[in-house]
Amino acid sequence: MDDKLCIIIGGPTAVGKTLWAVRLAENFGTEIISADSRQCFRELNIGVAKPEPEYLARIPHYFINSHSVSDEVNASIFEEYALAAVHQIFEKKNVAIMAGGTGLYIKAFEEGMDPMPEINPEIRTEIRENYELKGLEWLQKTLQKEDPVFSAEGEMKNPQRMMRALEVKWSSGKSLFEYFSDKNQKRNFRILKVGFDLPREILYEQINFRVDEMMRKGLLDEVKSLSAFRNLNALQTVGYKELFEYFDSSMSLDDAVENIKKNTRNYAKRQLTWFKRNKNLRWFHPKTDENTFIQFIQDNMRMHTKK
Repeated sequence: MDDKLCIIIGGPTAVGKTLWAVRLAENFGTEIISADSRQCFRELNIGVAKPEPEYLARIPHYFINSHSVSDEVNASIFEEYALAAVHQIFEKKNVAIMAGGTGLYIKAFEEGMDPMPEINPEIRTEIRENYELKGLEWLQKTLQKEDPVFSAEGEMKNPQRMMRALEVKWSSGKSLFEYFSDKNQKRNFRILKVGFDLPREILYEQINFRVDEMMRKGLLDEVKSLSAFRNLNALQTVGYKELFEYFDSSMSLDDAVENIKKNTRNYAKRQLTWFKRNKNLRWFHPKTDENTFIQFIQDNMRMHTKK
């Protein structure tokens, strides 16, 4: 399938990936695969910034509302799902679009992963309880000691990724990163990677505005309705854990909202750190570079067609 192309759009949260994915999908008459580790959960909506219903109605999306919060979802599972999805798209179209900010999932899709180990439920519970008692510092020190590979390359301020890494290490004795294929599997389709970024002050303004909009749309009620699931891994995410703390009366609502904004900004920084390591990713400003971006896509399509 050398005539098939998957365009991957990466970058930090709130930068405008969804809008551009929709524009490209409409331009090529194709479909979108989400590379977001939380939008796949049916029960999470407002807090994970799913595409607007009108977008979902206009363009088929994969890995959105595809799983329940009680399902096991990780990079290996995403790889299998996304490869099946992209080949399904390629049965009808020459171009597929992937967009999202979960860099580990995109890496798995590009490079491949070996089968992941089964996680002992007792290990998962032990890690979760230790994190809840001892906090992020415990996770950081434990990973630095027991998994220097992940601590050097992984997201060492992201508790979900860190707990997952520790689960894998304690269950298998191997670093999570050792499960990425040594051979960097060659896909039978072309991949074109682009990224969007904004000056920090503008990105942070957009993040703050998005959080205010989420609260206005009913995020507080959404989180309250999910209280029964709060200990599941899917709910250990920005926008939910802060409001659970509010419901526990450990902070005011204003403070909880400010924490969502702060933690989302920190998450955006971690996303950028991850994506900036990828030297094959071409960066654009989502607004001022619009014409340059379109020209870049068109030029690559022409080169692709000639081949």
